Amino acid sequence: MLPRDLPTPMPRFGRDPEFSGGNEVTLLSGGDELFPAMRRAIGAAVHEVWLATYIFFHDESARALADSLRAAARRGVRVRVVVDGFGSKVSMPALQGWFDESSGVALAVFRPLDRWTAYFQPGQLRRLHQKLLVVDDEHAFVGGINIMDDRIDIHHGRTAEPRLDFAVGLRGPIVAPVAQTARAMWTRAAFGQEWREELAALARSAEPVANARALLQQLRILPRPAAEPPQVLAPVRVAFVVRDNLRQRRAIERSYIAALQRARERIDIVCPYFYPGKAFRRTLRGAARRGVHVRLLLQGKLDYRIAGLAAQVLYDELLAHGVRIFEYTPAFLHAKVALADDQWATVGSSNIDPISLLLNLEANVIVSDAAFTVALAAAFEQAILVSREVTAPPVRAGWMAALRRSLVAWTAQWVLRLAGLSGRY
Repeated sequence: MLPRDLPTPMPRFGRDPEFSGGNEVTLLSGGDELFPAMRRAIGAAVHEVWLATYIFFHDESARALADSLRAAARRGVRVRVVVDGFGSKVSMPALQGWFDESSGVALAVFRPLDRWTAYFQPGQLRRLHQKLLVVDDEHAFVGGINIMDDRIDIHHGRTAEPRLDFAVGLRGPIVAPVAQTARAMWTRAAFGQEWREELAALARSAEPVANARALLQQLRILPRPAAEPPQVLAPVRVAFVVRDNLRQRRAIERSYIAALQRARERIDIVCPYFYPGKAFRRTLRGAARRGVHVRLLLQGKLDYRIAGLAAQVLYDELLAHGVRIFEYTPAFLHAKVALADDQWATVGSSNIDPISLLLNLEANVIVSDAAFTVALAAAFEQAILVSREVTAPPVRAGWMAALRRSLVAWTAQWVLRLAGLSGRY
């Protein structure tokens, strides 16, 4: 049975994010705060639970959340989980055991890599990178945190300090587009795995055209809030912004650039994988030139060396224009958040690099609220205190610097061409 849809019209390509008031937004730091909040919401679920994530690992934190999902299914709650086939590849045997048919939880895998030929299928570089949970269309969680212990890294093992990462808990009309997106991700993955059977079932049905239209509606991502209810919640204005490969291909990047262009006092960006395109860099330089205090918090403890190199080749350009750069060293950095002045903040899954901005399926929330911005700014300042400021690029000039820049630029263009995209980033 396919998930039900929301009868909300799709926004035009390139339109501005649509904000809704009457929302409640809670900033959550790391899995230590997020996972208990998720388990409480799942424990109170009555009708439906939808979870979409890039990594669903097999550690104790993930197992505890899986137990909550299975307990909800045993109570008769409809539970649907979709994971990315690459991000969750190493934990797939555990997930298939936790969420087998007897569990009552329906597991779908987005672009599975269950055989070696799957690596050569079109679109395998376009991954599900969103991190979403929706419970009963009342509670939603959006952010950058995978279902994985903060002190475990897949490639580096256990760490002494937790990753720096954030998510938000949401209530109010903004939950509607998050719910539709989570449903669409599960439906796309489930349909992709069993598309022959689904098409045959549609052809045999009594109303194949109507059923086909219903399926297409369920596959759509609709980042538009529901109508605002009476103001019974805190009147926080929130927008939900997604990046997909259909009509929201540059939505997150454009939202960033628009906010940076409007900034007059400060811009603070936290991002582990930072290699923006020319338009984004031009906007940052322009903000710094007009007197905006621009700070970047990037990785100091590298998980992937090529990602660290990609950011470092831009240091000379950004420092020369007055952008301050800090590297977070206590632990791995995974947060994707930003602030512009006192009324704009974003938390989500999208990095500022070509993979996130042009390939992956991503989801961010944008919050227009002074109190929320203050809370996120306090977390940013706390992270800055334990970071080191970069005052000079690792390699300032000469053939080595030119070689590094060329290598990174070539790699970025090669990845985009491999994914079927043309043009300069």
